[in-house]
Amino acid sequence: MSASVAPPATALEADVARARAGDRAALERVVRGVQKDVHSLALRFLWHPQDAEDASQEILVRIVTGLADFRGESAFRTWVYRVACNALLNLRRQRMEERAMTFDAFAADLAEGLQDDADDGPRTPERALLLEEVKIGCTLAMLLCLDRDHRMAYILGEILELDHVEAAEVLGIEPAAFRKRVSRARSRIVALMAQRCGLVEPNNACRCAKRVDTAVTLGRVDPQHLLFASSAEQARAFPEVLHEIRRLEHTQRAAALYRSHPQPPGSERFVLWLRQVLEHGPVPS
Repeated sequence: MSASVAPPATALEADVARARAGDRAALERVVRGVQKDVHSLALRFLWHPQDAEDASQEILVRIVTGLADFRGESAFRTWVYRVACNALLNLRRQRMEERAMTFDAFAADLAEGLQDDADDGPRTPERALLLEEVKIGCTLAMLLCLDRDHRMAYILGEILELDHVEAAEVLGIEPAAFRKRVSRARSRIVALMAQRCGLVEPNNACRCAKRVDTAVTLGRVDPQHLLFASSAEQARAFPEVLHEIRRLEHTQRAAALYRSHPQPPGSERFVLWLRQVLEHGPVPS
């Protein structure tokens, strides 16, 4: 399963102190140290990579310009998540949120347009990437069935695996309230996947291979411009990852599936913007 490797908290905290004192190299290390965390949260919350990059830009600017206000009353990464969550929760509704379905509607959609003979098709590298695209796009879309508060709680607690005390601090609520949000969100996501998703439950009819052609026909997947599947190696390795996921308890499989998603590389536009920020300070996106 893929996971970004974050710098040790002690090293990050030390760089924060140096950055606040004007050390430009330390500031660069701080930004690079949290950039993947910010983008990963934004992508899972908003679904569309372009929306996630736009939101990440705004969040990183807030972090850079607000660094002087960080007083060390919590861990720096906790503060970063608080800045990110506040920005995302107060963002105007994005393109995929406008198209989000209820859980019932999503379940009905998964039951339609399945090709019974698709599992027997050739697994070329191109086909493997399409399967990866459908898998990630579909499972991320399930998160949009949750309202923003429950979606954020699920991402923080189940996918990013923040401790409930830290996550509650990030969201500014009591730990008991956070646990309730996560529990409600988990039960709905797990129920949907257990009933419909062939990834977490092999006996279910809906499998990514059966949905590829329908997804292409409906315009949900553009084979020439994939949004999520960027690594043929990752796509080839997924069957082995899935085998490990299915060895888990049913209630743990959904979150493990989300954690298996690869961290997509930033677009050329985003990489250019980030370099500009690190070299010259925040600029208009």
